[in-house]
Amino acid sequence: MKRPKLKKASKRLSCAKRFKIQKKVREHNRKLRKAAKTKGISRKPKKDVGVPNSAPFKEEVLREAEQRKQELEALKEQKKITKQQERAAKRKKGKAAEAEPTAKKSKKGEKAKEAKATAAKEAKATAAKEKSAKLFRCCELNKVIEASDVIVEVLDARDPLGCRCPQLEETVLKHEGKKKLLFLLNKIDLVPKENLEKWLKYLEAECPTFVFKASTQLQDRTVQQKKQRAANAVLDHSRAASCFGSDSLLQALCDLANKKDDESMLKIGVVGFPNVGKSSIINSLKEIRACNVGVQRGLTRCMQEVHISKRVKMIDSPGIVAAPCNPGDVMALRSLQVEEKEESPLEAVRTLLKQCNQQHIMLQYNVPDYRNSLEFLTTFAKKRGFLQKGGVPNTELAATTFLNEWTGAKLSYHSRVPERLGLPSFLSDAMVTDLQSGLDMDKVRKGNEDVIKGVRFPNLASSISFNSKGFTAGVLSVSELPKEIPTSSTTADVEVMDMTANIKEPEVETPDSTMLTQICQSTEKSKGKSAKTVKFVPINNDLTSIQQKNNNNDDAYDFNTDFM
Repeated sequence: MKRPKLKKASKRLSCAKRFKIQKKVREHNRKLRKAAKTKGISRKPKKDVGVPNSAPFKEEVLREAEQRKQELEALKEQKKITKQQERAAKRKKGKAAEAEPTAKKSKKGEKAKEAKATAAKEAKATAAKEKSAKLFRCCELNKVIEASDVIVEVLDARDPLGCRCPQLEETVLKHEGKKKLLFLLNKIDLVPKENLEKWLKYLEAECPTFVFKASTQLQDRTVQQKKQRAANAVLDHSRAASCFGSDSLLQALCDLANKKDDESMLKIGVVGFPNVGKSSIINSLKEIRACNVGVQRGLTRCMQEVHISKRVKMIDSPGIVAAPCNPGDVMALRSLQVEEKEESPLEAVRTLLKQCNQQHIMLQYNVPDYRNSLEFLTTFAKKRGFLQKGGVPNTELAATTFLNEWTGAKLSYHSRVPERLGLPSFLSDAMVTDLQSGLDMDKVRKGNEDVIKGVRFPNLASSISFNSKGFTAGVLSVSELPKEIPTSSTTADVEVMDMTANIKEPEVETPDSTMLTQICQSTEKSKGKSAKTVKFVPINNDLTSIQQKNNNNDDAYDFNTDFM
C-alpha cells in the first residue's frame, strides 16, 4: 500500500503472507529435489578432493595449477586496462566533436552528397535490372516459339482485341517451319453471352478459335495427391473449381498430333500478355497444379514444359513485353506500366475510368456519382475499409485493388466488337485456309457451342461496357527495346489533372490496328505536333466595337438623350 508522503509503495508484507510464501517456496524446492532424485540427478556439486599424496609428480601438478591461475588473473587485468583505454578514447572523440562544429557540418554535407550518389547508383541499377528482365523475357518467348509446333495465343474474353499482339502473330505465320496459330478465349464466364458469340464469330474468320474457362482452385501438386483426394471423395464441384472447354481443345490437339508424319510429341506453346491465364489453362488441362499461378502479374519468368498426354506436350511462357509506344489507355488496362513501375496506380485508374461507362462503374462498385477518379477512389477506399491513421482513405491501396480486379478473374466487363474492315496486313485468305486445314472446323464449332451452353454467363446489365483500343504492340527482339526507360509523370501532376471535370468522350468503335511501325509513326507524329510552339492571338474584348462592325447601319444607343 502506498502512503501519501512516500514516493514509492512499501515492500513490507504481513507476517502471515511472508510465511505463506516461504512455505510455498520450500514445498516447490522439495518437489524439485524429489524429481531430481528419482531421475538420478544430484544438484550438489562434488567437492574437489585435490591431488592425493600417493599421486606421482604431485608437486609439478600443483605448480602447473598455480601457474594457470596466475595467467588467468593477468588476462583479466589486461582486459580491464583495454576497456579503460577505450573509454578514454571515446571521451576524447566527444570533446573534439564539441570543439569543432564546423567540421561536423561539412561531414553532414559530405554524407548528403554520398546519399545522393548512392540513390542515383541504385536507380541506375534498378533500371538496368528491369531492362535485363525484359531481355530475358524476350529470349524465353523466342525459345518457346522456336521449340513449338503449334502456338496457342491466349486472349482475355473481356478484351480479345487488346490481348492480340500483331508482331507475335506475324512472326509465327511467317516462320520457316510453318507453325500453326490458334486463338483461345479464356475467362468466358466474365462476359455476357451475346458479346462472347459476336467475338467468337469475329475471330473465327481469321484463325481457329476455342472458348475456355480455366479452373481457379487446383491445389494438388502431384498426380498422387489428386488420386488420393478422389479416393477420399473430397471433390469440389463449385463453379470456380470446374473447367469448361478442355475436352474440345484436347481433342483438337490430339487430332493434330495424330496427323504428324513422325511419332514425336506435339509441342504446343502457350503465349500471351501477362495475366491472361496461360498457366491456369495448362493446370486445368493437366488437372494438377503443375505451374505457379496467382493474381500477381509476371509470376511465370521462364519456359516450362508440361506433359499433358503421350503425344501432347505444352510449354508455358512468360508474358509478352509490351512496346513503350503503345497508347496510355492500352497499357493501363493490362497494368503494364504499373507492373514495371513506370506509372503510378492513380494515373492508371484515371486513364482506365475514362474508357468506361460511369453508370456501369457506379452500379458495379455501388458508389455514388463521382466527378473524377480521385473522388471515386476516396469513396471506394471508405467502402472497402482502406483507411490510414486518423481515418484518411488510402487511395494508393484502393487503386492497386481496383487494377488487380480488372486484370484478375473476378470483375465482369466487356468490349464492343468492331466492324470488320478486312484481314490484317500480315494475314491473307490463303493463310486462313492453311490454318484451318489440319482441324475439323465443324467439330470445333460444335465443341464451342456445347461449352457455351454449360457456362453460366453474367447479365448484360451487370457487366461494365469498355471501349477497346485495338491491338497491343509487343516486343519480340532485343534490338526493339528502348535504350532509356521513359520517365512517367509525377503524382502531383496527376492530382492537378484529376481535379478537373471528367469529360465523357464519345464511344467510337475503332477498327483493327496494324503493325508496330504504324503505331510508333502515329505516336511520333502526335509528339511532333505537341512539341510545336503555340502562338497566342490577342482577342478584342470591346463589345461595342464588335457590335458596330456587325451592325454598320444601326445607330449607336445614346443613354443621355433617352433618360433625360
